[in-house]
Amino acid sequence: MMAREPSPLRRRLLFAGLGAGVLTGAAGLAFVLNRHHLINPCLADLPQELATDPLIEAAWRGLDPGQVWDCHAHIAGTGDSGRGIEISPRMMSPLHPMEYLQRLFYLNAGCAHEARGVDDSYIERLHNLMAGLEPGAKLMLLAFDHVHDPDGAPRPDLSAFFVPNDYARELARAAPQWFEWICSIHPWRADAVDALEAAVAGGARAVKWLPPAMGIDPASPACDPFYRAMARLDLPLISHGGEEEAVRGAGRPEWGNPLRLRRALDKGVRVVMAHCATHGEDVDYDDPGRARVPSFELFARMMDEPAHATLLFGDISATTLRNRDLWTLKTLLEREEWHPRLLYGSDYPLPGILPLISVSGIARAGLLAPEAVPVLEAVRRHNPLLFSFVLKRHLSSTGKRFAASVFETRPFFDRSSA
Repeated sequence: MMAREPSPLRRRLLFAGLGAGVLTGAAGLAFVLNRHHLINPCLADLPQELATDPLIEAAWRGLDPGQVWDCHAHIAGTGDSGRGIEISPRMMSPLHPMEYLQRLFYLNAGCAHEARGVDDSYIERLHNLMAGLEPGAKLMLLAFDHVHDPDGAPRPDLSAFFVPNDYARELARAAPQWFEWICSIHPWRADAVDALEAAVAGGARAVKWLPPAMGIDPASPACDPFYRAMARLDLPLISHGGEEEAVRGAGRPEWGNPLRLRRALDKGVRVVMAHCATHGEDVDYDDPGRARVPSFELFARMMDEPAHATLLFGDISATTLRNRDLWTLKTLLEREEWHPRLLYGSDYPLPGILPLISVSGIARAGLLAPEAVPVLEAVRRHNPLLFSFVLKRHLSSTGKRFAASVFETRPFFDRSSA
């Protein structure tokens, strides 16, 4: 029997309580979080006995590391490097405790430090983590565009954060042994198609959208010119599906409804539904009564539609978070016919936010061997990227695991290697 996760109300009360705690002072909050092992200790390289643990060795067995591209990794910062990153003033102010706390957790998860420069230390940490993976494995870094009005005007005032395409591209060019990059272009920009073609020329492997936060309605006819260009260039779209809690939204919550991505599919775009829409509920547009159902059920319906068999995919990032019902993860493991269309992603830096993933809870639910728990917890304190990879490689349900193809994602993004 699957273990029950905390209800959405309990989860919101928990995080609201933590948010209120911000107002009591950063020092007091840090003490509480440290005491309960909620802060990422940012340890460096794995000790030799941990690096050679059979659990880690088994995770890489049967894979070509050169084909392993983690397709969902966020760039974070405050803009202190002067290289174009922007962050909402709300995230810098204790007067907005939830957003303020989110920033603290994100930057702690990425081991970013003001003393060394937040932007630069975040990337230095990524270098350290990638050096701890098998040579050839890569991380795909996500840019993140501004919110734009329907007339195409940028709205920095409504944007939670902004990561320029140029910044993501330069990070990938500076360390090509570790990084690829994914552009982010709002489809309502006047120069959207030109920007897309420039990004492809600069090596972008996909486009990233988070519709509720970026103010994008994927079902709007205004997206059609951009969709036609994406199909012509054969560039996939990684778009969030389901409820969004991590980033303050500038659009409508329903714009994360998986069914709204049918328009992109109908235009011939390869769509990767981020997180396989494993969180939240959405209106079922196919139901005359407009019932609300789990977003994951809509994703599953779309995956089973023959018309989408060669165009719709899902990434498994965030599928192990506490705010997901574990029946969705169990379903993904057991639906082996979907595995050729699932793609590995970590959603970094979220694996470095210790409270977000309960390894012991996943084991109690029968999806992980209990003896793996202490090893994975130790790995996470040193290398959250390796932790995410090893955890997902060892998940199982009724004897079924994610296929090797789920982790060997390079052919999907690098068409020359397909």
